[in-house]
Amino acid sequence: MASASTLDLDAVRARFPALASGVALLDAPGGTQCPQSVIDAIAAYLRESNANRGGAFAASCRSDELVEEAHAAAAGFLGCEPGETIFGANMTTLNFVLTRTLGRTLAAGDEIVVTRLDHDGNIAPWLELARDLDLRVHIVEFRDDTTLDLDDLERKLSERTRVVAFPLASNAFGTTTDAVRIVELAHAARALAWADAVHYAPHRPIDVAALGVDVLLCSPYKFFGPHLGLAYGREELLRAWRPYKARPAADEPPGTRFETGTLAHELLAGFVAAVEHLREVGWGAIEAHERALGQRFLDGLPRSCTLYGLGRMDGRVPTFAFRVDGRTPREAAERLAAREIAVWDGDYYAVEGMERLGLQPEGAVRAGFVHYNTFEEVDRLLDALDGI
Repeated sequence: MASASTLDLDAVRARFPALASGVALLDAPGGTQCPQSVIDAIAAYLRESNANRGGAFAASCRSDELVEEAHAAAAGFLGCEPGETIFGANMTTLNFVLTRTLGRTLAAGDEIVVTRLDHDGNIAPWLELARDLDLRVHIVEFRDDTTLDLDDLERKLSERTRVVAFPLASNAFGTTTDAVRIVELAHAARALAWADAVHYAPHRPIDVAALGVDVLLCSPYKFFGPHLGLAYGREELLRAWRPYKARPAADEPPGTRFETGTLAHELLAGFVAAVEHLREVGWGAIEAHERALGQRFLDGLPRSCTLYGLGRMDGRVPTFAFRVDGRTPREAAERLAAREIAVWDGDYYAVEGMERLGLQPEGAVRAGFVHYNTFEEVDRLLDALDGI
């Protein structure tokens, strides 16, 4: 559909039935829309193959094939082996499962490092584990421009550090991190590198091998799929951990040990279709278009708005947190909604980051662009902000 530098935007938008409403859907940081192919795949499974696994009959066999296909699609999306992929209800639930499993290997006094850029889904599980096991949690600071302070990370590593948990991109401010360097620092301290890729996944391709991470989590509903959680775990780790699982459940491949109960098969069908959609559109076209959208927003942001985060597209994805003079974030979001522009307000579970910038309890307005958004929608937002 697209080359590395062009995007057939009309063709892309025609894939998404929700876009026909006329509302400028700039709410993608909280969850993206689904293309028709994803909707059709979910419906087709429920219509034609709705059966549990392991049976001798045709519908059950199709479910077996679908689960294998979904793991293969996940492996292609993440750059790993199918057996290293894990599906769950959502990222946060998966993270609680995996952190609790890791907890069986930890001892009182061990240390976990997290960052103030993180979504609470990669902080709260560690805080709760620390409470249970008498661990210590250190929080890495970020600078005023919301870039992560790697010097502070180095200072907070020690011989007791067991995990460095960090985001690939901030869900609040759009800032990306130097993941390769973070992984290097973590491994030099003999700690695991534990990445939250939820906000990164809609915008850039993921290659866990190139990153060197040990665990990575993301959410398909943030990259044009259904509500699911997806995780990668390095095979040696998954085999070394004792999982919480029902005894008859399969032990091979290793990732399935952490998939408790029956998976949502219809959602796996939608996930496969979402990955195929991204492959067809092409990451080069997606990145180029989103960069242009973000730059247009930055160039036109009214003086009445205060941006929190980088004022350039280098080092970020096109997600923007800001406040409008004279309006609370909620008031601004309501006025934009009245003009059929969908944005978010609040802290978006980025509790530590919002507190660091003094934005609690109201948070900020958050607008985000993905590859189905248009320059006209950016202009609609800028005009509306200028008017409120």
